[in-house]
Amino acid sequence: MSSKHNAREAIVDTASRLFFTQGYHATGLNQIIRDSESPKGSLYYYFPQGKEELALTCINRTSEEVTHLLRHYMESEDTPAQAVQNFILSLAAEAEESSFEGLVPFSFWVAVETSCVSHELRTACQCVFRDWQDVIAQRLIQEGVEEEAAVRKASVVVSLYEGALLQALTCRSIQPLIAAVESIPAILA
Repeated sequence: MSSKHNAREAIVDTASRLFFTQGYHATGLNQIIRDSESPKGSLYYYFPQGKEELALTCINRTSEEVTHLLRHYMESEDTPAQAVQNFILSLAAEAEESSFEGLVPFSFWVAVETSCVSHELRTACQCVFRDWQDVIAQRLIQEGVEEEAAVRKASVVVSLYEGALLQALTCRSIQPLIAAVESIPAILA
């Protein structure tokens, strides 16, 4: 890996962490530069349009990571319900191991806080939820669920997952995630 790639990754890693933990509006570019230990010019070199472009990169990367993980479970489990349950349980384990640090519902900062910043960020947020729902819906369709019903069920699952994650972080407990896991078979039946 080149040092240029490392500098860009350090900026994106730091920005993601700060956006998630303290919010988009409360995170300044100077703090990102300082915390990533990157030269000031490098942030503008990689993200010439500034904070919004950087946020868009963070949104897209988060989406890709979660989509990849969700797809892995959808492809490796016997049923869609088991796939979603194990996906959520993996996040519950990660939450406990990290003492709930850095595990933030996507909707908490992105969809709520950044969608009002610009049309481009709002569209990116919509795509994230749609991508996650599509992974679930496609597996349901493969199992014989009618397309419209599959899309509705997938939307409910994503809402349940995001809401359970928000409660888990607020309460510092995995119980909301466990409750979500227990509800999945009924939703996907």
